[in-house]
Amino acid sequence: MKTFTNKVVLITGGTSGIGRATAVAFAKEGAQVVVSGRRAEEGEETVRQIKAVGGEGIFVKTDVTQVAQIKELVERTVAKYGRLDIAFNNAGVEGTFAMTADETEANYQLIFDANVKGVLFAMKYQIPAILKSGGGSIVNTTSVLGLIAMPSAGAYIASKHAVIGLTKAAALENAKLGVRINAVGPAVIQTEMYERAFPTAESRAHAAGLHPIGRIGQPDEIASAVLWLCSPGASFVVGQTIAIDGGFTAQ
Repeated sequence: MKTFTNKVVLITGGTSGIGRATAVAFAKEGAQVVVSGRRAEEGEETVRQIKAVGGEGIFVKTDVTQVAQIKELVERTVAKYGRLDIAFNNAGVEGTFAMTADETEANYQLIFDANVKGVLFAMKYQIPAILKSGGGSIVNTTSVLGLIAMPSAGAYIASKHAVIGLTKAAALENAKLGVRINAVGPAVIQTEMYERAFPTAESRAHAAGLHPIGRIGQPDEIASAVLWLCSPGASFVVGQTIAIDGGFTAQ
């Protein structure tokens, strides 16, 4: 039997990149997958890819900066499939990178609404639903920049540090109740965000050189870690952030 047969998985930020790769990977392992995001066309494409590998899934358009939409997303998941076992809170934005002295309130609000508020209130509604199903797992997407820092990205870095704090707090609250909560911290991964941040061949060569492994990561490499964290093989892993970074944070 496949690892996630009869399990229901909810993924935010599932319209491309890491979220899409993880949705398809869960589907290959037997899960029913609810994909959410702000872009309907891209979300439906993720569902098409899920079905192409023999999986079952739906797309629910959701903006995680809107708490009412998060609540509705969880409710629609349970209404469709009768339960929720696993959640991957992957939605997030990078905003505009700026030096601290040049930061704007608007950029701060954009970043924190998606990256911190979105994760906090996703867990608020996911945890009770998972408990009703008898327990399960939640994985949140932070970043290597939740573990370290660099110049010119203070608001983004602060938001990703906050995700780690939220993950630890929620993990401690729910460990004995049967909901394991952890995080993944990717370095530079080949996604739309990467394409925006590194638009030239020179900048992409620089990005690859930041990683001791000599290249950037692929979405499937993050998906593999998420599936492991949600599997029985990770049953003793609680409140951790797994850096998936090609050696970036080992330097």
